[in-house]
Parts: sequence; structure tokens; C-alpha cells
Amino acid sequence: MSALNESHDPGRLFAAFFADAPIGAAATALDGSWRLVNAAFAHMLGYTRDELQAISLQALTHADERAGDDEGLRGLLRADCDTWAVDKRLQEKDGHYRWAHVTTRLQRDPAGAPEHLITYVLDLSTRMAADGEIRASEQKYRRLFEAAKDGILVLDAASGCVVDANPFMSELTGYGRDDFIGKHLWEIGPFADIAASKASFAELQARDFVRYEDLPLTTADGRTVDVEFVSNVYRVHDTRVIQCNIRDITARKRAERESRLRERAIEAVSQGILITDAVAPDQPIVYVSPGFTAITGYGADEVMGRNCRFLQGPATDPAAVATMRDAVAHARSDVVEVLNYRKDGTTFWNSVTISPVKDEDGTVTNFVGVQTDVTARRHLESQYQQAQKMEAIGRLAGGVAHDFNNLLTVILSYSELLAEDLNPDDPLRVGVKEIGDAALRATSLTRQLLAFSRKQVLETRVLDLNVVLAGLDRMLRRLLGADVEITLLPAVGLGHVVGDQGQIEQIVMNLAVNARDAMRQGGQLTIETTNVELDLEYARLHHEVRAGSYVLMAVSDNGSGIDRDTLARIFEPFFTTKDQGKGTGLGLATVFGIVKQSGGHIFVYSEPGVGTTFKVYLPRVGAAAEAPSPALPPAVSVGGTILLVEDEDQLRVLATTILRRDGYVVLEAANGGEALLICEQHGGNIDLLLTDVVLPRMSGRQLAERLALLRPAMAVVYMSGYTDDAVLQHGVLESGVAFLAKPFTPNTLTRKVAAALRARRARDSTR
Repeated sequence: MSALNESHDPGRLFAAFFADAPIGAAATALDGSWRLVNAAFAHMLGYTRDELQAISLQALTHADERAGDDEGLRGLLRADCDTWAVDKRLQEKDGHYRWAHVTTRLQRDPAGAPEHLITYVLDLSTRMAADGEIRASEQKYRRLFEAAKDGILVLDAASGCVVDANPFMSELTGYGRDDFIGKHLWEIGPFADIAASKASFAELQARDFVRYEDLPLTTADGRTVDVEFVSNVYRVHDTRVIQCNIRDITARKRAERESRLRERAIEAVSQGILITDAVAPDQPIVYVSPGFTAITGYGADEVMGRNCRFLQGPATDPAAVATMRDAVAHARSDVVEVLNYRKDGTTFWNSVTISPVKDEDGTVTNFVGVQTDVTARRHLESQYQQAQKMEAIGRLAGGVAHDFNNLLTVILSYSELLAEDLNPDDPLRVGVKEIGDAALRATSLTRQLLAFSRKQVLETRVLDLNVVLAGLDRMLRRLLGADVEITLLPAVGLGHVVGDQGQIEQIVMNLAVNARDAMRQGGQLTIETTNVELDLEYARLHHEVRAGSYVLMAVSDNGSGIDRDTLARIFEPFFTTKDQGKGTGLGLATVFGIVKQSGGHIFVYSEPGVGTTFKVYLPRVGAAAEAPSPALPPAVSVGGTILLVEDEDQLRVLATTILRRDGYVVLEAANGGEALLICEQHGGNIDLLLTDVVLPRMSGRQLAERLALLRPAMAVVYMSGYTDDAVLQHGVLESGVAFLAKPFTPNTLTRKVAAALRARRARDSTR
């Protein structure tokens, strides 16, 4: 029993507990000197018990906390409290300080007097380190939260109300932090109705995650901002919270729209765009646009990985290819026009703009080729060049024909006058006739040259081409022979045209003869008419063509056809594929000139071995067709006085001789000034003015207008070897104007003069 009591002695139990306690423990006198120190306390600070007992507790305490210790001790002594606890720093043996939680109790004797202090020391270093890490983490999070360039809202998961909002949220929306705190998401201005309509909060509660990639927000100043909205649920100290990240994606959306716009623009343009890899071997194609497919006929899957040389063919100019290769080799931009081949084998003119693409280091990584189909433009340029050449040849031919007409007038007229003066059996008449016949043949040539150069005088009226063709039917069948089958296909309700019937007939005859020459073994000739509308697109692709209403006359044969080189020169004067001596090369040139002078257009389509079609387009008019002009009456002189104005001396002398032989009185003038002087000085009547159109210093039309003031009863006949812009400006081709074309014969001159005088006298008699 005594042993049991000894083992349960409280003093011994306290001593054992004190010595083996896992926390520091010490008993000190009221003056702070140690009475007992356990091993845990000594070990905590790195001392042995003996070493620790040699130092007072006050000496171990950090200087900043000593004053607090004194105040705490005084409080215990005053019996303000039984226990005093404080966190403070205690110095370790190595001089460092360790945080500890120190609890001190005052022990009193049985009489209640203060006896000693019992102190317990709990090491706080691990907890303080953890708290520091937590505080550092919280500070780091707070800094990230405050500095983030995404708007961040923190919501209480239970209530759904906002408990925090970072500064960028205000910067993004224009609303202050107080506008967010304590409110539901859908109650806040930027999110009004949007979040609620998407049932975002309910979805978030169910899924713990919500994301909207494209959400438009309205800012406080009314702007719309595109944002990406992401919300998720997480726990903080066992409390569920919601974090909403709102990222401004306005710039990204704009970039995406711009990118889509570029893509749509590339897809929309008619130009072809291809990109090649400048680094890979043989520089393969890595991209082609829809425009490339439209131009070439190749799909993207057919060209990827290939070098773009596959577009070249036999007719591709090696010089153009060399230029492109040089541009690629030297990494420079260039524009080259090259003949390329489509997938179906047809050719097209390709204007290629080559541009290098460099990376940030200046290294060429790709080449971009922009292709433009310029076939239509090249075709128009070819048409324009051909038109310019034809115009130049026409001016030359017209000038030559004009000069020859004056000479031929002299030759024809004098040969006719000479023949009249010779006896019928005079042997000289044969030679004179040969001179006249040669002059007539020359006249035919000059007439064709004038037709080509569009400088002949046209006696135009409103025509029905169906009627003109019907009148030529018998002549055509006789001309072409029985081995050529002729089919006329007149359109019902065909519109009318304005033209010279004789010249229109010349067009048909020349085209028919040209077709017969292409059908040496016989064949089929088809002439058809129809009304057509040429639109702006057609006009754009055909030089000099204006959009509008036309009458089309198509002359087609199934003969040998015409090759491309010949087609390019087919309307040139003196160009012929016939054997020498079998053609002048003026037939189609004449057709070309007549059509152009009539305001129309002619195009030829031919394929060797298949046949040829000539299409003649003449402007359509709404007027009714007119009857042909009556023939001139016989050349019976009616007498009178004629004022003759001609600057060519030979022609003036010739015309004077002819008219005087026919009984007329002739007053001669070499120019307008002389004519005016004669009219002023001549006392008698002047019945008729016979004047050349083109005169020095004053035109024939101007002269006639001035003389009309002096001689209002005087008739007027104009003469000219050809018509040009000046003649048209002078109005010679107006209806009712008497005109004598050069070259003329004595008979045609006297008939024209007599007709003009009769017409004038007839009008005078009715007044």
C-alpha cells in the first residue's frame, strides 16, 4: 500500500509530466530567475538545460516584446487575470529568434501570496511559416486580382451575390466597384437580362462551370464590348464561391472579322491568287483561291504541291517565263503577261503579279502570285491596233483615190469628148475607146479604195434588208452557179436600217463571191437576217461597238475556212490569198469600208475545214423604208449662166469646155474669193453655182451660203472626189442637196446640171 501511494505522489507525477512534456515549460521566480526548465524548452532554443538556466527569460525575449512582458507580469500580480498569454520572439542559441506562444500563470501559496510563475512555451515557427505562406499567397492572389487585365467577379455560391470585383472590371464596363458588390449578376448594368436569359446561374449551380465565348456587354457610356465569359465554382475554407472571368475580346473579334473579310474578299475577286513555298524544293503551291480555279479550271486538290509551270504550254513565250524566274531568283516583285493554258487546253493571257513574302528576319518564305485574265483586254488591244492600221491605210488610200479621181475625170471626159469629135469610122476611135475603158476600170478601183477608206459619197435612205436581199436573189444564183445552194432566212418583223442600197448590195455580192471562192467543189451559202441587241458587255469586248439595237445580216458558208493569220489581215486592201492576177484584194476591204461608213460593224468567225460566217451589224432605226430615188432625166441642156468654182486648173478648164459645148455661159473662179467678186461685178443672172466642196480658205458650202444672200434664186451643185469629215460638216450629204461625184463624164456633168436647173425653175414657178 505504501508503494502504491508513493507511485501516485502528486509531486513526483508533476515533476515527471513537467520534465517529459512535449512543449517547453519553465518555473521562474517572481524576479524572472529560473527554478525549473524542461528539456523541450531547452531543445526548442538549441540550449542544454544547464545552459538555458544560466540565462533569464527576460534576456531571451526580443527587445521589442520586453516591455509587454513587464506589463503582463504586473497585471498578474495585481490579480487582473490568472493567466497571461502572448506571442513573442525568443532568442535561439545561434542568435536567431523563434516565434513562440508563451502562457504564464501565477502560482500563490496557501495564504494567497504570489509564489512563482509557471510558463508554457509552444513553438509557433511552423505555424507562423505556414501563416506567412498563406499571407504571401493571399497577397499574391490579391495582386494578381487587382492587376489582372481581365474583369474578375467573385460571387457567393449560395446567394449568387457579388462579394468582390477587381479594378479592371470597372475599367472594362465603366461601373464602379460599389455597383457590383452585393448584387446578383443579372441586376448589374452590363449583364442586365443577358445572364438571366441564358440561365447562367442555374447552369453554373448544376455544372460548376459555364463558358460563353461571345457575349456582348453594354458599358456605362453605351458602348458594346465583346467579352468571353467564364465562371467556375471552387471552395475557400469550406465555402463555395464562384469566380467569373470576363475577358475583353473586342480586338480579337475585330481581327477575326477582318480575317474573315479578307478570306471572303479573296474568294470574291475574279483574280486568281496562289502562294508557293519558297523554301521547299521546287517551290510547290501551298494555296490557291477560288479565282484561280475559275480562271484555270484546276481545283485546289489538283495543284497543291505542284510547281506552277504546269500552266505553261507550247505557245508560252520563253522570255516571259525567264522574266518570272529571274524575279523569283532575286526575290523581287514583278508583273509579267504570259500565255497560259487552262485545264481544258484552251489558252488565256495571264497578267501575273509576283511578290515575295518575308518573315521578321527578312527571309523569303513564300511567293504570292496574283493572276488576272487579260485575254479580253489583249483582244481589244489587238482590235484597236488593227483598227489603227486600217485607219492609216484608209487615209492613204483615200488620199490616193482623191488625187486619182481628179486625173480620171480629165481622162474620162477628154476621151469621151474626143470620141464625139471623131467620125464613126475613124481608126482613132478604137484607141480613144481603150483609153476610156482603162479609165473606167481605174475608176472602179478608186471607188473601192474610197469605200474602204470610208470617203465615198453615200446616197442613204431607210432600207428593209429583207427587200434588198429578195431583189438580189436571182442575180446571186446566176453569179454563184448551180453547185452552190443558196438559202435565204429573212426574219419576220425585221427592223429597218439607214444605208445606200447600192453599197449594201455591194456588201452582199462581195461576201457571196468570197464564199464561192472558198467552196471550189460547191457547197451551202446561207444568208439570214435578225434583230439583235448588243449589250454593254458585248460592247466592252469589241472595239468601237456601242451597245444598242441592230439588224444582223449573217453570210455563212461551209467552205474551206480561214486560218488565224489570214483572219488578222482579211480586211486589208490589196491583201489576197488568190493566185496572182485573180484578185485585187479589195473585195472584203470594200465591204469593211461600206459597213463602217454606214455606222455598222463586221466580224468574221471561221474554222479551217468547217466554214466561215461574216456577221454584219447595222444600227436599227424606227423609220419606215423609203422608195428609191428617181433616175436623172436625159442630159438636155436648159441653158443659163453657171458660176464654176474649182481650184484644180485642169478640172476647171475641162468642166468649162463641157458646159460651154452644151450651150451654157460659164463664169470661172479658182476659189471662193474670186467667186464672190464675180457675183458682185456680174450684171446679169447667175442660174447655178457649180462648186468643189473642198476649196482653199473657204469651203464650197460656206461660199454657197454667202452667195445665197446676193443671188437667192441661184441653184447649187456640189462636186467632190470623196467625202471626209469636212464634207459631212458642210452638210453635203443632207437630203435634197445636189451632188456630183468625181470622177465624172461629160454626160453625168450635163445631166446633173440640167436636173438642178429644172428643179430650181420648177420651185420658182410654184411660188
